[in-house]
Amino acid sequence: MAFLALASAVPSALLALAVFRVPAWACLLCFTTYSERFRLCQMFVGMQSPKLEECEEAFTAAFQGLSDAEINYDERSHLHDAFTQMTHGLQELAAAQGSFEVAFPDAAEKMKTVITQLKEAQACIPPCGLQEFARRFLCKGCYSRVCDLPLDCPVQDVTVTRGDQAMFSCIVNFKLPKEEITYSWKFARGGLRTQDLSYFRDVPRAEGYLARIRPAQLTHRGTFSCEIKQDQRPLARLYFFLNVTGPPPRAETELQASFREVLRWAPRDAELIEPWRPSLGELLATPEALTPSNLFLLAALGALASVCATLLVWMFFEWYCSGS
Repeated sequence: MAFLALASAVPSALLALAVFRVPAWACLLCFTTYSERFRLCQMFVGMQSPKLEECEEAFTAAFQGLSDAEINYDERSHLHDAFTQMTHGLQELAAAQGSFEVAFPDAAEKMKTVITQLKEAQACIPPCGLQEFARRFLCKGCYSRVCDLPLDCPVQDVTVTRGDQAMFSCIVNFKLPKEEITYSWKFARGGLRTQDLSYFRDVPRAEGYLARIRPAQLTHRGTFSCEIKQDQRPLARLYFFLNVTGPPPRAETELQASFREVLRWAPRDAELIEPWRPSLGELLATPEALTPSNLFLLAALGALASVCATLLVWMFFEWYCSGS
């Protein structure tokens, strides 16, 4: 119900701008309706009092200091509740024959204190990405905005020797939502260093935020792209330019090269990036690899090892007892 009231307050704020012709909007116009404010003035000065217009202008003027307030987007419901409580308090003052000249400035000062106590909006973290955690609500206009940063992150250079392993980590330096996050990989072949999406083709087998190529070959030279999405909405695109250098591995004999040429060996798009299945050593050395599935696998291996050790001890004990 509070969100419905908040949504209905925005059109009322538009009406108030036309009526009062104030130069800047205030939080008052975002979180209260025109009918609520008009009803308060009627309670303070009377239904048909000539001081109604003066009361309305005083109400708006008292909150001009909040016209440029920016708050954490997640805190807007708390601020709406605070304005609702303020309205109820003003109604009680009006019923007690209080003065609006005193009540309105006092209420505005209290709301300033409330705003300073709200959780602050987090700063944007450059250089890229749609950062929902930093979304802000602006009282000057009654709207929200996110960081003015591009979706495309700068290209990162990755250099490996031919025959070695190339690994890409699709990790951003800002907080991602916890649910419905997906990763998709693309490749622009031919040695291109680019962020132009028209050059990229999907890499079907690649999924997850870690991917690797082994062994890296000269044909893998180019730009790899990882797109992070939440429920089909792009959050960021990372780019990795892979430069493969050096001669063929020493173990690559002329016979092996001829055999591969006969088979027309070449990495296909579907085999370009293999899903990363880390070894036990890689799991322990790379904290990012400890995904829930990998943690479950480690726990299962530990439990199996414990059961085997228990069985061996029990068998030894049985053998020892039977022999004595």
